[in-house]
Amino acid sequence: MKAMLCKELGHPSKMVLEEVPSPVPGKKEVLVTIKACSVNFPDTLLVQGLYQFKPELPFSPGSDIAGIVKAVGEGVKNVKVGDEVFGLTQTGGFAEEVVVPSNSVFPKMPMMDYKIAASFMMAYGTSYHALKDRAKLKEGETLLVLGASGGVGIAAVELGKLMGAKVIAAASTDEKLALCKKYGADETINYTTENLKNRIKELTGGKGADVVYDPVGGDYTEAALRATAWEGRFLIVGFPAGIAKIPMNLPLLKGCQICGVFWGSFAMREPKRNQANTMELIQMYAQGKLKPYIHKVYSLEDSRQALIDMMDRKVLGKIIIQP
Repeated sequence: MKAMLCKELGHPSKMVLEEVPSPVPGKKEVLVTIKACSVNFPDTLLVQGLYQFKPELPFSPGSDIAGIVKAVGEGVKNVKVGDEVFGLTQTGGFAEEVVVPSNSVFPKMPMMDYKIAASFMMAYGTSYHALKDRAKLKEGETLLVLGASGGVGIAAVELGKLMGAKVIAAASTDEKLALCKKYGADETINYTTENLKNRIKELTGGKGADVVYDPVGGDYTEAALRATAWEGRFLIVGFPAGIAKIPMNLPLLKGCQICGVFWGSFAMREPKRNQANTMELIQMYAQGKLKPYIHKVYSLEDSRQALIDMMDRKVLGKIIIQP
């Protein structure tokens, strides 16, 4: 099979496409022929050696996959050879085949094509875990979403509206904010042309946001934290703009919580809770309430460029690799 390999850490342009042996599923593992794999920001960090999880070289990035079960290992009962599935693996998605833990694959609905299925797990899993489990978002509260036009951001906007919140979407361009509006955002903030803290205060009548969803980091974190409401919940989801240094007097003054959101670890540590969340999300999709946005599709040969585009912030919603 073909796989795009990271053989040395650094810029994605260093990755190489090679023919490698097909993997063999072990106990409670499933071998999947990949039909689509989505690209997530952590993939760009993995190949640079900047992510908290550091796989052994060589490896293929890519965690969100959809495809057809080719073989199953000992003890697998939830899927069988020939089933159409989507699921999550730590690495290996930028390839023609991958081995996935059996408790991390789910049957794909017939109306869900492979590109949509591959866009589903990380974006919606992360955002639903963040809003439901970590923030316990309530109907009528105000949710601020930073980086709202990205994959997890759009998912947070959609889910926030479904959970009854007033949603404020913040992003870096008017084009990105127009997409957020289409996905249900009530208000928008362009944080390259507007003062983020002041604008949040204006849009909330001086109260601040009850829940802040921050997959961006950098200077935006402190500005948003300063505009968080009393007893608000600030969700740390990611930090492509840099790891913020937070003045620790702010949580005290606001009586607010700073909550870490590491969905991948949650999914591995608490598979039953994650499975329940996933089934709820699948039901929402089946009812037409969730519509992943696919920005662009790349071939396996072009997956280096896909990572570069992700690093350069050229992506709205999700991008897909199709072997």
